[in-house]
Amino acid sequence: MPDLNARQCQSETTTQQLPSFYSPQTETTSTPHNDDDVEPADLSSSANGPAPASPTSNTSSSNPDAELPLRLPTTPLAQPPPTSLLSPAFTPPATPGTGTPLPSEPRGIPVDSSVPTGGCGSKRPRLLESLPEVECAVRARIPTTSGAEMFLHLYTNNVDNKEHLAIVFGRQIRSRSLDAPREGETELDRLVRGAYTGRLYPGREESGLAGPQIDDGNTSTQEGVNEQKEETTPLVRIHSECYTGETVWSARCDCGEQLDEAARLMSLSSNKAGGIIVYLRQEGRGIGLGEKLKAYNLQDLGNDTVEANLLLRHPADARSYGLATAILLDLGQKEIRLLTNNPEKIRAVEGPHREIIVKERVAMVPLSWKGRGGFRAPEVEGYLKTKIEKMGHMLDMGGL
Repeated sequence: MPDLNARQCQSETTTQQLPSFYSPQTETTSTPHNDDDVEPADLSSSANGPAPASPTSNTSSSNPDAELPLRLPTTPLAQPPPTSLLSPAFTPPATPGTGTPLPSEPRGIPVDSSVPTGGCGSKRPRLLESLPEVECAVRARIPTTSGAEMFLHLYTNNVDNKEHLAIVFGRQIRSRSLDAPREGETELDRLVRGAYTGRLYPGREESGLAGPQIDDGNTSTQEGVNEQKEETTPLVRIHSECYTGETVWSARCDCGEQLDEAARLMSLSSNKAGGIIVYLRQEGRGIGLGEKLKAYNLQDLGNDTVEANLLLRHPADARSYGLATAILLDLGQKEIRLLTNNPEKIRAVEGPHREIIVKERVAMVPLSWKGRGGFRAPEVEGYLKTKIEKMGHMLDMGGL
């Protein structure tokens, strides 16, 4: 009898220590029994008390050598599991779905390049004494594979013979040089070079831009006057051409991912202010594709991206942003939100006399660091590490 009491106490103690949603530990019985002698347990949700004892349990008290029978849990089965085991109330943002709650706008950090503590770094980039002259030669509507729509602007300038681009999201953003009347052109000429309002359609003959336009500092066309100007400033990305990252799927940099992410953010339906990607043709941070491929070979020999450029007798960063500033001014922009991790780019884009004011900096965090896809590779991790440590880019090293 003492042995039986001790075993019963041990079984009850074990049951009390387990969470309510676990069944108590059972002990097997070696005594054969007839299933007809066991009453079926009441498993309905209304069973709030302990299960009735079976005939086997009555005989066990008189036979100390008999094994303990199977005990049913005393906890009501209708009791819900604890909160920690329940599914979340909504689908996490990393899971695709039509009902997935996603952030409407990227968060920006206020910056002010006029003060040392304005969040623009400590270095002052060398700026041009005056801005280049630019002219939008042609514009065309581009429907995209994502369903969004943008207008591609091609620019010429008086500095080089390259064709720089502006990818514009939002009909309210217009080019002043494109809309300006040109001597001797017809209405068809204006339609063909994209100097029209609204949409093109078969049989259209009028551009809708009759007469010289009034430069009011906000827009240069009647279309812009008719549309309400949003209070928020547009999102802008200054993107330098990267053939390897954008076309041949290079994992040495994240340029292709940054270009795609910038376009995605600007095409959000919640983005009423529009967006501009200024695409500058300055491959390899300004050294060209041929020299960039040589730098790749030097990286495979053990040098980082900065050391490779210096070994080729190039600056670590040979890019210039005067053309970007001039293009933004032609598009009627005075204040922008800049998508960048590079603090030097803030001062460089603002121009020699702060012709443009960067109000906020929006970080370009790699998607893999945010758990939203992207990619990881030893080459891109080393590339980002060098940009943080040697070029002052504002990214948290914890993502590496």
